[in-house]
Amino acid sequence: MSDEILQLAVDKFLFRFPSDVHYSEAGIWVRFEGSRARIGLSDFTQQRNGDVAFAEPKEVGNQVRLGDEVAVVETIKVNLSIPSPVAGKVIEVNNDLLTAPELVNQDPYGKGWLAVLEVEDGEAARGALKTAAGYLALAKVQAEAEILR
Repeated sequence: MSDEILQLAVDKFLFRFPSDVHYSEAGIWVRFEGSRARIGLSDFTQQRNGDVAFAEPKEVGNQVRLGDEVAVVETIKVNLSIPSPVAGKVIEVNNDLLTAPELVNQDPYGKGWLAVLEVEDGEAARGALKTAAGYLALAKVQAEAEILR
């Protein structure tokens, strides 16, 4: 695993994409830890949606399918239903977000994680996600389209 961080500069914004995580098209990052997957909002997603005021992952014990809501995040701009990037069971949630939801903005790939899931099929889950380079290309198209609006 590499700890390389890819960067994308669009207009006055700089977005970071660590290469040691995978990404869903919805902008959710996934760090595989054995049979578990730690998830959170990508730097691009959190910047695009504004300051997080509230973040609530599904409770421990909940089973989620790929695409099921795994968390709700409220920002100053929007309310987001976060689709699970993997199928599995929620086994841990980031309780720090109850009192410090801004961690999602301040440290999206570290202290701002949302939940940990026990993954049903790790290989299939990995294969369905994008690499940092693949997600950077998607984010670039989306960011440039938003600037033109």
